[in-house]
Amino acid sequence: MPPGALHHRVTAALANWQLDDAERLLTAVGSDPSPYVAPAPRDGSADDADGPVVADATPGDLGRAWADTLRAELLVRRLRVAGFTLVGDPVEPPHGTGSPPALDLHAGVAGLLGDEQDDDPRATSASRAALAIALVRSARAAFDATEDDLQRAAGLVRHARIELLSRRVDAAMDEAVEAASLLDAALPDSELLTETLCTLAGVLADLELMPLALDYQRRAHGTAAAGGDLLVARTAARLGELCAELGEALLDDGDAGSAAVHFAEARELAERALELLPPEAADAVLAAQVVHGGALVGLGEHAAAAGPLRAAVRTATASGDRALQAAALLALGRALRRQGDGTGADRQLARALALATEHGLARVRRAALRELCTLHAERDDAGRALPYLQAYLADELERVDERRTRWVELFGRRKSLLETERAAGQLRRQAYEDPLTHLPNRRYAEARLDSLLSAGTTPALAVVDVDRFKAINDAAGHPGGDAVLRTVGELLVAGVRDTDEVCRWAGDEFVVLLPDTTAEQAERALERARRAVAGYDWPALGVHLPVTISVGIASATRGDDRRTLFAAADGVLYDAKRGGRDRVVRLSAVTQTRPVEPPPAAGPAAPAEPAAPAVPPAPAGAADGFAPLLLDPPLGLGGPGDPPLGPVPPPPAPQAPVPQRPAAPEGPAEPEVVWATGRSTEQVLALVRQARREHPDRPAVVVRAAAETLVALAGEHDGRTTVDAAAMAAAVGPLPEAVGRIGVLCGSAADAPVAAEAAFAARITGTEVVRVDDVGGSRVRPLLTDRALLHDADCLVVVAGLDASLAGLVGAMTDVPIVAVPTSTGQPGTLGAFGALLSMLNSASPGVVVSTIDNGHAAGVFAARIARRAHRQR
Repeated sequence: MPPGALHHRVTAALANWQLDDAERLLTAVGSDPSPYVAPAPRDGSADDADGPVVADATPGDLGRAWADTLRAELLVRRLRVAGFTLVGDPVEPPHGTGSPPALDLHAGVAGLLGDEQDDDPRATSASRAALAIALVRSARAAFDATEDDLQRAAGLVRHARIELLSRRVDAAMDEAVEAASLLDAALPDSELLTETLCTLAGVLADLELMPLALDYQRRAHGTAAAGGDLLVARTAARLGELCAELGEALLDDGDAGSAAVHFAEARELAERALELLPPEAADAVLAAQVVHGGALVGLGEHAAAAGPLRAAVRTATASGDRALQAAALLALGRALRRQGDGTGADRQLARALALATEHGLARVRRAALRELCTLHAERDDAGRALPYLQAYLADELERVDERRTRWVELFGRRKSLLETERAAGQLRRQAYEDPLTHLPNRRYAEARLDSLLSAGTTPALAVVDVDRFKAINDAAGHPGGDAVLRTVGELLVAGVRDTDEVCRWAGDEFVVLLPDTTAEQAERALERARRAVAGYDWPALGVHLPVTISVGIASATRGDDRRTLFAAADGVLYDAKRGGRDRVVRLSAVTQTRPVEPPPAAGPAAPAEPAAPAVPPAPAGAADGFAPLLLDPPLGLGGPGDPPLGPVPPPPAPQAPVPQRPAAPEGPAEPEVVWATGRSTEQVLALVRQARREHPDRPAVVVRAAAETLVALAGEHDGRTTVDAAAMAAAVGPLPEAVGRIGVLCGSAADAPVAAEAAFAARITGTEVVRVDDVGGSRVRPLLTDRALLHDADCLVVVAGLDASLAGLVGAMTDVPIVAVPTSTGQPGTLGAFGALLSMLNSASPGVVVSTIDNGHAAGVFAARIARRAHRQR
């Protein structure tokens, strides 16, 4: 049951606290078992032999997830009526000091599992809380499992509203942030997107993040055209409501000019909504009328607003829409107070406060408390104003401006972090995933194989090739060839263990990495896969030629690296090809040669074979493992019965010695680098001491160090320490003579720490550094008029975040090599420097290389190397 007609009816009933009606509507969804009830066995055991097995909804079923979400909200609202939150804590009474003890959730779980019925209201509430928690977790797991970002975001904002009902503000904030990070601007317009944006805007408004709420409601209004005029009108009315609320807040703060702008926009939106709404959409018409009346009150047209608002109160009371009734009473009370009718205003505002308190309408409650306090203060009735003031100040959702500002900043940072993590994940997938088969690609296979070998494990490597793939591709066409490759990849994955990894190497070639596996074990696994490929129904894919694979397997031993291991497996693959294809051939893990074929059966003597030429011996000191296999000839002669696979090359003729170019003089050894991030001061000091003992002729450099660490280094090593507080770095030991010259250009003050790190790294690597700060945007003009720095330097380092185009601009002005460093400073919209990184990577200017994000040290060292080498070659 994704959001649809029934979903909206249940939502409306819940919003109006018509809980019995909502429960009755939810029965139409179906009778799902409690999450605490174990599912029926499915394995054909005796427990289910008496009847058929009925398949339950899977955890990833979005229909059940939505049903669980609505049931959880119903239970939470019943808990609120009983005075408890989702986790069983008591809801503090608005006017009172006592509160009941927390619920025993363990007893609630026992009540769900037991058969007996308990009439104790606390036991009933405990069972409801336990069931609501289980439903929320079940639904959240289903939403997390889906790949549909919009469905996931829609579920998250509903869960955020559930958390708000339980006064769990931090949890609601987390849900809202995650939902916002999923609502990418590239999502196509749809009714579900519009509803999700509207719900998120309401949650943000309840969290006192009104500017953010307005932004998301404006976006909802912009996407509503996909749902027709009715949806456009509803979103316009909601946007007008938020504009009017913000106008009242500005009016209370004394900013009447800004408030008037928002009230005028609210009136325009409400009038637009009333034009679009058909008469039969009575609830939407009523909402637009209440917004219109509130806007008129804010604009000072109190008399014009009072009559329609009175009619709206009567209509909302008759329809049972408590939220609209409370909003209409609040607007009417404001109009009467500003007209001077204190008695009438008191009556209407008190009714609005009672409704808002009873139905959990936090924003209306706070506004009504403030209006009542102001009303009685204007009437010099301090005795009546004081209780309202105390309740207003004690409201736990009240946010002062400073805290609200921090929340806005926190929301932006959390959202930016999630978006950055998601973008990084997508980049990783693009870097390591083959787009056709969705298997890991060659880059991943090489990195993974290096990791396995460096960890000291003994993996097996299988190289798989589709036999005669060109003929298949020519006969079936490129779509048919692509289908063959995808299917072969799937069959390989199905034929190996979960811990094994199948990667597409190139073209029609795959590799399989099998950790801690012997060649014999790998042979059995790949033989299963070979049979599966040969027996597959290829004509069903439109391929009428036989499809088979050949496999070569080798297992790593001591001394092997990725290159030698792959060469060995690739060599045996060609043995399989020459042996007739459609077969698996391995190298013995013990002898590192192909297994010797058994002697032929007794029979007529075979003609004598010519003696096989001897294999040249491996050079002394050759590495163990597969390295000897890389000699010419690389294959054959593994045993007495193994003939050479090709002619043995003659020994090389002696050649005249080639005159060698004298080597360039070596520069000084580069410093030893100690990264202080994540290390204590004592750990850094110990690493510096060790580096100085092992390499006394070069400095030890500490990067990204805290102030106390820099002080400790200076104190321990005294005059041998060079410290740069701006770069958060220090060098201990003799610095090399400066050779060459580089320039460091800093885009803005926010980029200064990274620029300082780059300048320091270049200086201690042994080059002269000239630094120019704050040259981003229009401030680049001094460089245009005086280009001495651009032409006198051997290399330039350009550090920029928001001014990422600076690197390309400088590259167009000079032929000096440039190292561009993107930084993560600036606005949240930069996606944690990915925006700057992409701008630099896409620069059309030649001679620009791009460093990693915020890595001033690497950029400085690289630039210094260029400068020193350029100076030596002069």
